[in-house]
Amino acid sequence: MSRVVMNVDAPTTHISRHIYGHFAEHLGRCIYDGFWVGKDSSIPNTRGIRNDLVAALRALKIPNLRWPGGCFADDYHWKDGIGPPEQRASIVNTHWGGVTENNSFGTHEFMDLCEMLECEPYICGNVGSGTVREMSDWVQYMTAAASCPMSDLRRSNGREEPWKVRYWGVGNETWGCGGNMRVEYYADVYRRYATYLRNQPDNRLYRIAVGAGTADYHWTEVMMREAAELMDGLSLHYYTVTGTWEDKGSATEFTEDEWFTCIRKALRIEELISRHSSIMDVYDPEKRVGLIVDEWGTWHNVEPGTNPGFLYQQNTIRDALVAGLTLNIFNEHADRVHMANIAQTINVLQAMVLTNDERLVLTPSYYVFRMYAGHQDAKRVPLVVEADEVEHDGYQMPTINASASVNNSGDVLVTLCNIHPHEPVNVDCEVRGIGISQISGQVLTAPTIDAHNTFEEPERVIPKSFDGASFENAALRVRMPARSVVALWLR
Repeated sequence: MSRVVMNVDAPTTHISRHIYGHFAEHLGRCIYDGFWVGKDSSIPNTRGIRNDLVAALRALKIPNLRWPGGCFADDYHWKDGIGPPEQRASIVNTHWGGVTENNSFGTHEFMDLCEMLECEPYICGNVGSGTVREMSDWVQYMTAAASCPMSDLRRSNGREEPWKVRYWGVGNETWGCGGNMRVEYYADVYRRYATYLRNQPDNRLYRIAVGAGTADYHWTEVMMREAAELMDGLSLHYYTVTGTWEDKGSATEFTEDEWFTCIRKALRIEELISRHSSIMDVYDPEKRVGLIVDEWGTWHNVEPGTNPGFLYQQNTIRDALVAGLTLNIFNEHADRVHMANIAQTINVLQAMVLTNDERLVLTPSYYVFRMYAGHQDAKRVPLVVEADEVEHDGYQMPTINASASVNNSGDVLVTLCNIHPHEPVNVDCEVRGIGISQISGQVLTAPTIDAHNTFEEPERVIPKSFDGASFENAALRVRMPARSVVALWLR
């Protein structure tokens, strides 16, 4: 029996809603043939943006959306994507599939999308092939109210009022596809860019520096030492790859051994957050600078027969478990993790939604985000977890993973994951600080470890009402099915 103690009477850290952010890169069918179908499409749309996608994502309460990349960002020149669509320059997407894009989806279309989703934009600017002036001009184009060349250009393109755009990433993966820079060099580049990305009277910027890829702790050390006073956030990228980068493993055809390997690698995000945070604490003990995990999720081999550069993969109950336990870990580290962005929203990597012409299917990962939405902007409830363990390949892993929060109404959301592929788990929860009069919840599980939703069977893996929880003598008892994510509301 696993045991959890919840101190509801001692809530601590605010869990920023921005931890539940998303990522939309010009990659494969995420933007074109994903969000963007064009105004003349037979698929129902509003100004070219697909209606059913907007409805599905609004249900997740998406707090922010990162765009236009990713690696694509450092080849993207924003002025190519404004003005009359028929006059916009085309670009070859050299990073992802070598396809030609006509730039019909640019700044105005992205901001239109964010307004439809009621989310905040997170712009990733071009450092790799761009200039300081180019990014500075983009900030002015979007946020300046006073008359100047860039705000006047925006008005000539149909937008009178400036937008509110807080979040700006100064490049992407500058240690790799964003320029192959050494951190000592990028630290100075960042300082220069940050100087010229200026606030407006009604728009204060949140500047995000490129941080480490996985376990490059030297990168974090140098960036915090040399530039912390000029940044608001420092990024971290980590992908869960079951196999190797050359052969990542199938998204849908895998063994129980590969199930455990995937889960074990996903759990590594806690070690990475802890170690990067400990370095940041030396230079920022008040935790003003956020750790921004703006690329995370599973990365499997592409689906057979699809373009290798489009990164289209299916999404099983295994991916849902990765999403659930990762979000739980982010919640537990919300004092330092201020934002995160799963990769990616539509048709790419660990997507929320898959589309095929007019058809749309919601993935198991989508449902985890929907079940967890109540954590957004709540207070973290401190937990003590004593979990039974399972051994795999010499590693011990806890069978359950948990997080809890309390909202302004006093309602408690508890989210639990049972990572075991075949065994149910009993969890005994001691709830301190509140009296419980009502328990309700949902469970996401599946008949097999490789179960997933398809266009032919779109509801094979969906949440269902959960009746495996009871409350007796101040103890909450939960019986979790194998391979499951459970969300419980205690009122």
